[in-house]
Amino acid sequence: MGGRVSRPTVAVLDYGSGNLRSVVRAVERAGADVTLTSDQGVAESADGLVVPGVGAFAECMKGLKSVRGDRIIDRRLMGSRPVLGICVGMQIMFAEGIEHGVETEGCGEWPGVVEALQAPIVPHMGWNTVSVPDNSRMFAGIEDERFYFVHSYGVREWKLETRPPFPEPAVTWTEYADDRFVSAAENGPLWATQFHPEKSGDAGAQLLRNWLAVL
Repeated sequence: MGGRVSRPTVAVLDYGSGNLRSVVRAVERAGADVTLTSDQGVAESADGLVVPGVGAFAECMKGLKSVRGDRIIDRRLMGSRPVLGICVGMQIMFAEGIEHGVETEGCGEWPGVVEALQAPIVPHMGWNTVSVPDNSRMFAGIEDERFYFVHSYGVREWKLETRPPFPEPAVTWTEYADDRFVSAAENGPLWATQFHPEKSGDAGAQLLRNWLAVL
């Protein structure tokens, strides 16, 4: 008889932001053993790290730095250890956020500026489609599905740059009104979504399973 197949370990970073319990439950249902933690050692040693986030960019960065989350993310990526950012947890991976004229430095893992969406109605809230690049591992089997968004800011322009030794980023875009923004990106061990997989039903659950498969 074969032994029990081990489940990957995932740390959900607790820095005072995000739908933490719903994220924990969703990742557990997708097939991982999950720990909600702000402990640097636990966050760095887990097979995967999820960085959720809601609210203002500046407040999220303040909370992230309070638990040395920026260092945790950078150290994991330097070791090619997977990280998944969700919503503002995706936005803070970029170089800068601008809200109400206030500029805040992000983690700088990707180039790009998080700025206000140019649409007649914000926040962009509800279900929307995504335009997935070829050979996406994140969206395998769910390329034509819809996902759940709640946000007023996003990355509207992104000059693709390769971060050695990672491949060129695979970027997914979404259109809203007459605007468009980055709705997901996968770049070696760093994946992120602007939408909420934990609120996106079966499609979101499959995306989380796709991520666990690369741990």
